[in-house]
Amino acid sequence: MKVLIVDDALFMRATLRKALEPLGYEIREAENGVQAIEIAGEWSPDLITMDIVMPEMDGLQALAEIRRSASQVRVVMVTAVDQREPMQEAMRLGISDFIVKPFDENRVISAVDRALSRQ
Repeated sequence: MKVLIVDDALFMRATLRKALEPLGYEIREAENGVQAIEIAGEWSPDLITMDIVMPEMDGLQALAEIRRSASQVRVVMVTAVDQREPMQEAMRLGISDFIVKPFDENRVISAVDRALSRQ
């Protein structure tokens, strides 16, 4: 299974990679929404973890764009933004789950496992 980790913070990408890589997921990373769209289009991940607040293009804009060509990809939002409006928009765009930073590694693993088991 292929997982694309999208977050502008290198530390967060490394933390997510550390949680998921030992489970056998093939992982690629993007540091903003523009890169996420490009990599998702070329690589066709099974799941994307997506931050909301990022430079160049935020996670909601990137998710909307990715949904146009990859409507079935599972998405878990991983964000420090714990506000109703962005989360409602993310739900409308069909996310599988969301995780609020800071997070527990086990929470990430269970969210990814649940999202991928729905395929």
